[in-house]
Amino acid sequence: MAPDQAVPGIQGPEGGTRGILDAAELLSRVHFRRHLPAKALRPYVEFYWLIDWDLPQPYVSHVVPHPAVNVVFQRLHGQAEFGEVAGTGLDLFAQRLEGVGRVCGVKFRPGGFRPFAPGRAVADWTGRRLVVAEVFPAAVVAGAPARILGPDDEHARVAAIDAFLSSIGPRPDPGADLAMAVVERIQADHTLLRVAEVARGEGLSVRSLQRLFHLYVGVGPKWVILRYRLHEALERAESTDAVNWAALAADLGYADQAHLVRDFTATVGVPPTAYALRS
Repeated sequence: MAPDQAVPGIQGPEGGTRGILDAAELLSRVHFRRHLPAKALRPYVEFYWLIDWDLPQPYVSHVVPHPAVNVVFQRLHGQAEFGEVAGTGLDLFAQRLEGVGRVCGVKFRPGGFRPFAPGRAVADWTGRRLVVAEVFPAAVVAGAPARILGPDDEHARVAAIDAFLSSIGPRPDPGADLAMAVVERIQADHTLLRVAEVARGEGLSVRSLQRLFHLYVGVGPKWVILRYRLHEALERAESTDAVNWAALAADLGYADQAHLVRDFTATVGVPPTAYALRS
C-alpha cells in the first residue's frame, strides 16, 4: 500500500472515534488505526478500521452507531475467525474484548454499500448482523476471514480487504451517488434540521427522499439528522469542561434542552450531564 493511503491520526471532524463512548479509555487498551481503501473503492468506502488487543482483563466497548453498513472480520478470543455484515445499528452497541484479538473492519459511506449488494434494500440489513456468506457469493467469501486477518503486517491486511471488495463490486449506481451526497450534506450543514428542507434542496419530494434512504442508507433522513446531532453532543460532552446544554440543543436543532436530554439518555443510557462528568 502506498504511504499516502494511511490515514494520519484517528481524530478529526469525522474522526474514527466519533460515536465511541469513553474513546480515550478504549484507546488506552487497544491498538486502533484507520486506512484508506484502494482508490477505486474510495467513493463508496470511508475507511478501513483495524484493531488489535492483548488484554489482561476483559473490557466492554460501547458505540453509538453511525448510519453506515460495516463489514467486519473478527478473530475473537477462543473463537474461529469469521466475517459479518453489520447493518446500521439502531441502539447502543456493546462489544466484549478479552484475551488476544484482532478486527479488520470496513466502514462504508452512508449510501455506499448497495453497489456491492444490489439485490436488496439496505434497510433489510438495518439492526442486523449477518455472516458474510448470507450477503455475498460463497465463492468470494470462502477463506476471506483467514486471508484478511492472518497477516501480521497491517498493510497486507489492507491489501487483502481491497482484493475482497474489488472482487464483488462496486456496480455503478446513480442512486447511491445521490444518497451519499445527501448524507454528506446533512452531516456538514448543521442548519439542516427538517426532512422537508433536505428534500427541497435536492429537488425531491419527502416521499422520494425517504424511499432513497430506505434503498441506500437503511434508515430515514430524520434518523440520520438526529444521529449526527447526537454524535456532536457526545463529542462536546467528552471534549468540553462546561457544556451549555440549552444552547447546544438549540444549535443542534432540538426544540429544547429536554428533547436533547431525552434522546441522549435513551441512546447512551445516562443523561448528558452525567456522561460529561465521567468523561
